[in-house]
Amino acid sequence: MTIWLDGELRDADSAKVSVFDHGLTVGDGVFETLKAVDGQVFALTRHLDRLTRSARGLGLPDPDLDEVRRACRAVLQASPVPLGRLRITYTGGLSPLGSDRGEAGPTLVVALGETVRRPDSTAVITVPWVRNERSAVAGLKTTSYAENVVALARANRAGASEALFANTVGQLCEGTGSNVFVVLDGEIHTPPVASGCLAGITRALAVEWTGAKETDLPFDVLEGAEEVFLTSTLRDVQAVHRVDGRELGTGIGPVTAKAMRIFDERAGADLDP
Repeated sequence: MTIWLDGELRDADSAKVSVFDHGLTVGDGVFETLKAVDGQVFALTRHLDRLTRSARGLGLPDPDLDEVRRACRAVLQASPVPLGRLRITYTGGLSPLGSDRGEAGPTLVVALGETVRRPDSTAVITVPWVRNERSAVAGLKTTSYAENVVALARANRAGASEALFANTVGQLCEGTGSNVFVVLDGEIHTPPVASGCLAGITRALAVEWTGAKETDLPFDVLEGAEEVFLTSTLRDVQAVHRVDGRELGTGIGPVTAKAMRIFDERAGADLDP
């Protein structure tokens, strides 16, 4: 594996980040995950726009997007894979121990790992913990992922691939690394960004391409929704066949199947929509 670290390509053994990097010590960083297919990434412009928004939300300097683009190209050329997870990480850099930032400037890492296509449908669980829609980092894609790690581990133990959160006022919010959509009376709905969910790139495209409505939804909507599906960079549009102990039919519902087809067609026609 070849990795871009602070201006140059390095092999995995020599790509070292300091133990004093603020991204490691306090989770002071932002990141993006992009889908790479045969050396080409999907929706790069949208991802870089969000990287900048997240950095600004943390008070980090704007990333040099020309450098990020160069780094992505270099890593993709050095480590070609049929299907990959391209990860851009941008942190507060070398800093003293504690929450104060240092003066060294940010750290930029771009790495690529091979992955496999997700199944067309999956199982999810709900968890008792909540997203704080009023948090200082609500809606930012930060490296502070401990809550997600705990929730996803619970999902995996239950035979599911995702865990879904409510927010502090009992509304449906998001998954650990995905956005959630429900079908009610044949119409597609998804929580608005104001719910505290991440403004997912795949989510935004799914809303635009399918006409889904952004709706405040009670968390228990999952108990009666006709269909449920997830969106994320590596899931694209993925049907949900079980929520906790509730089975949602034996196959992919017709509305979800149409959404999957539309997304595949539109994404295949434009790599940078």
